[in-house]
Amino acid sequence: MEVKSLAQVEAQVENLLGGLGCEVLPCDIGLEQSKPASLRNNVTYIVCAVIFNDKDEVLMVQEAKQDCYKKWYLPAGRVEVGESLEEALLREVKEEAGFECQPITLLLIQEQGPQWIRFIFLAKITGGSIKTLLSADQDSLQAAWWDRCSPLPLRGRDILRLIDFGVKYRGEAWHPAILPLNESWRHVAQRLVLIFSQDHNVWILLVKDPKPHIPTAAALKTHAITWGANMVVQDAMPSAYYEHNVNTLGVFSLQHDGRQHGKTDGVCFNTLVALQPDRVERDEDGLRIPPLPVQGPPPVENPRYIWHKVLTPGLRDKLLEKSQNTSILPMHSLY
Repeated sequence: MEVKSLAQVEAQVENLLGGLGCEVLPCDIGLEQSKPASLRNNVTYIVCAVIFNDKDEVLMVQEAKQDCYKKWYLPAGRVEVGESLEEALLREVKEEAGFECQPITLLLIQEQGPQWIRFIFLAKITGGSIKTLLSADQDSLQAAWWDRCSPLPLRGRDILRLIDFGVKYRGEAWHPAILPLNESWRHVAQRLVLIFSQDHNVWILLVKDPKPHIPTAAALKTHAITWGANMVVQDAMPSAYYEHNVNTLGVFSLQHDGRQHGKTDGVCFNTLVALQPDRVERDEDGLRIPPLPVQGPPPVENPRYIWHKVLTPGLRDKLLEKSQNTSILPMHSLY
């Protein structure tokens, strides 16, 4: 394997750690079981805004829909055909709350497979005025600032966790500000920086051809998006799969365009994945037997893949730090 090609891979990983995207390549696995993303047909994206004022009150809107009439919720709604995620966020906040806003960072991504993904943003007010009952319409009845203590009939208690994420991030940002990158993808996919670490050494799993690169898995509608990492490990080292945990730790960045319906409706989630031994053996008394020492990552059985030992000390340290402190954007499966 050429040293130059591997150095390019390390530079690519550095870019991802810095919140940048990556060139569009065909998915390495899952493509034959996945259809191109088509908004409102086989994928639904939801944007949700967590916005605070100077009093630490959170912006809420009163629902106009019959099934949740007069209940309160965060400004949220579906992404429309032809919109970027940020454009959808700005529109929803304006329609439902009356304000112009600016996104600060993504706080959390929630998913139920590629067919339903919710993007929760922390944002700030930049203009407009709060919506009152005089402006009630089909989007919402009104908006208000909530101190999070006064009684308020909520449409769903799921938003309390989202508000807590916003409070936590405002208090101490645990990951860099991350906003979607306007780069087109056709499928919903997980690109994975899959690492194995031991004794301060780090290895990254790569696909060899047509040139060494980080693997990308197309999402399957029957599984969580992060199942893509499991597919890659099963494909690369089937014998080791059941002896290891495949843990998607979070998202470095995500790429989405949405301008061309049915052609660029996909999203690529650039993720950090840790492969960790899970060998638990017990003796006849049920006591745990200490595992035997392991030297390096499990051997690759599929010739498509290789392990690359990270050579750059700075990159190695960053990967270790992020894998241990999970200082990246969380992605939660609601399956």
